[in-house]
Amino acid sequence: MQSVKRLVSRRCRPSLIQCKRSLSSLPINSSADDLQHEVLVEGRASSRIAILNRPSSLNALSTNIGAGLHKLYASWEDDPEIGFVVLKGSGRAFCAGGDIVSLYHLINEGKIEEAKEFFRTVYSFIYLVGTYLKPHVAILDGITMGGGAGVSIPGTFRLATGRTVFATPETQIGFHPDAGASFYLPRLPGHLGEYLGLTGEKLSGAEMISCGLATHYSHTEKLPLIDDELGKLVTDDPSVIESSLEKYSDVPYPEKISALHRIEVLDKCFAHDTVEEIMDALESEASATNDAWCNSTLRKLKEASPLSLKVSLRSIREGRFQTLDQCLAREYRMTLQAISKQISSDFCEGVRARVVDKDLAPKWAPSSLEKVSNDMVDQYFAPLSESEPDLDLPTKQREAFN
Repeated sequence: MQSVKRLVSRRCRPSLIQCKRSLSSLPINSSADDLQHEVLVEGRASSRIAILNRPSSLNALSTNIGAGLHKLYASWEDDPEIGFVVLKGSGRAFCAGGDIVSLYHLINEGKIEEAKEFFRTVYSFIYLVGTYLKPHVAILDGITMGGGAGVSIPGTFRLATGRTVFATPETQIGFHPDAGASFYLPRLPGHLGEYLGLTGEKLSGAEMISCGLATHYSHTEKLPLIDDELGKLVTDDPSVIESSLEKYSDVPYPEKISALHRIEVLDKCFAHDTVEEIMDALESEASATNDAWCNSTLRKLKEASPLSLKVSLRSIREGRFQTLDQCLAREYRMTLQAISKQISSDFCEGVRARVVDKDLAPKWAPSSLEKVSNDMVDQYFAPLSESEPDLDLPTKQREAFN
């Protein structure tokens, strides 16, 4: 199986740097001063650095940030003086994902169009990152979850550190792994993607580099050296950038308790066709071995939204055979179902229980796997109505990749 690194690194070609792209400029709904505080920009010899700057919110993405990044990246791609782009976060997070508390309030206030605009904006930016004509370096120093993974993993290089904490925890809030997760999760070794997507379990930086989610790993204390090294480069050549990153790379080893050391058991359990079969396999394995990992995994699955588990498993399985743009378009359709509350209110209930009220006692509806019908799941994957446009991505101008 091709690694994630090889899948994406082939896209950057120095000969393409001069090409111009006609990109739609997304509206920025806040003042320029607000955006300058939320996204800091640093100019270097031949690069630009965008720094997500909402540390109190763990650099959670908003519509304004997504639109602002899109506009910056489009202008940088068209600038022949800029060779590559770096994305970082301030504080203890790279990016914890979308601002789900704001989305929760928008949905409950009936401002569905504003919620849709958030997802259109962020997904469109992710597609831009995934088809970017210049090398892209994401410094994942800290919390990297959900949409934070979405705006970094499709890029050329992802540098993990000892502070990196990765997760796709959407099933725990009644949602589905989105922001391109259904593209990169099934491309991980074996059935690791199903495990991560269904349980929301965390990975360390060492685990990210081991499974291919990260392309490089360095100890946090080396970041100033890396920053200085990248700042001096005058290049648009991915191999030069890669050599600079490797100069300060370390070789970490996942801890003994890591799921990566249980990949055979993980594959055996998560290879099954249904969530019920996966849980039965874990139950059998736990009974036979009394393995703490099996029991912990079962507990995480039982805490998740039953509907989200079934929807997410199908999404990851379909994503294995789809391009990035196809995954994003499908995830957008699924997302509109999730925020509409027509099938279930699990998303708002999950955010309420986990983040707003923090009682950690979501009341899922349906409340069990057996109550989740095939029709419910099918509706998440059904085409949108004629009055509801699909996610509009510039696939004719920007080549999607497999």
